[in-house]
Amino acid sequence: MRTLLALFRGFDPYLAGACILLSGMGLVTMYSFVGDNLFFQRQIVWIGLAILIMFLAMLPDYRFLRVGNTTFWIYVFFLFLLVLVLFVGEVTLGAQSRFDLGFFSLQPSDPAKLALIAVLAKYFSKRHELIGDFRHIVISGVYALLFFGLVFVQPDFGSAIILFFIWFGMILVAGIKLRHLLVVFIVGALAFGGMWQFAFQDYQKQRIATFLDPLSDIQGSGYNAYQSTVAVGSGRLFGKGIGYGTQSKLQFLPEYETDFIFAAFAEEWGLVGVVVLFILFGVVIGRLLYHAVRAATNFERLFATGVAILFTSHFFVHIGMNIGLLPVTGTTVPFLSYGGTHLVTEFLGVGMVMAMSRYAKTYPDQSELSILEE
Repeated sequence: MRTLLALFRGFDPYLAGACILLSGMGLVTMYSFVGDNLFFQRQIVWIGLAILIMFLAMLPDYRFLRVGNTTFWIYVFFLFLLVLVLFVGEVTLGAQSRFDLGFFSLQPSDPAKLALIAVLAKYFSKRHELIGDFRHIVISGVYALLFFGLVFVQPDFGSAIILFFIWFGMILVAGIKLRHLLVVFIVGALAFGGMWQFAFQDYQKQRIATFLDPLSDIQGSGYNAYQSTVAVGSGRLFGKGIGYGTQSKLQFLPEYETDFIFAAFAEEWGLVGVVVLFILFGVVIGRLLYHAVRAATNFERLFATGVAILFTSHFFVHIGMNIGLLPVTGTTVPFLSYGGTHLVTEFLGVGMVMAMSRYAKTYPDQSELSILEE
């Protein structure tokens, strides 16, 4: 019994509670008094499984990820899955991004984000004093670029841009120099220009053009974005009530369980609900950063920060898309949107961070080690 309690010593009730509450808020947003509730029923199962995964993820000792080649081989495994899905994956909504396993579908790009966070955390933690060398930015960029390219050609631009934000956020935290940051911006601008010319599909270009002029094609490429902003605005202060969202439940707003769940949520819960949503999400990010600050080593610090960057990127890209501030890219809200793979991945990341906090004060920080050596 004492051993079991020690394994769960890092459990953070504020972090876990906020994640579960967010999942519950997303769940009830999927409920409708009109028609069936297939998504609602399935999401109950996924939430239960994801919470179980969170607790199971607290059992291992993740210090093995700091040393050896395990982290690299995990990265290679997901690299293989991202290649494989291009050949045998299921095509859904024009994207070949998931494996059809019969009773559920697996989208490897979601857990691949955690794999990228882990490999970058290890890479930067081993080279903490040398991060000013630009070649480390390039090498870490190659790790991210391989994932980015494979996800982009699925095509899943939403997940690809999240992978970029993970890499960019982690190099900022690791300590990139200002002149190197300028180089990254220039290379990014050139890369975007190249993708616009040779890689973007016509519908992706049209979405960006519609973003610049939202009213140019309301009945075509701008329809989703327009209906989303209507749904958000119609919620007003207290919303229309759970299950009574007209834009979502009457199918004016497409994909309201996934890509536009924030709009559906805002319509039913109103401004008050949105404020609560932001507070709960702030608790999640705040607790992740709390665990990062008190982490045992730079690896755990960077991993927890990377998970915070992952959630923050998804959250603000999705909301920006739903209120017309960003082009429609098809991203989920952590814990809120329908789907099994992303939900399990998110609770897995939370469980790993809490597990790492078990030994937060067991080992001194690297800076403390250098002082002791002196």
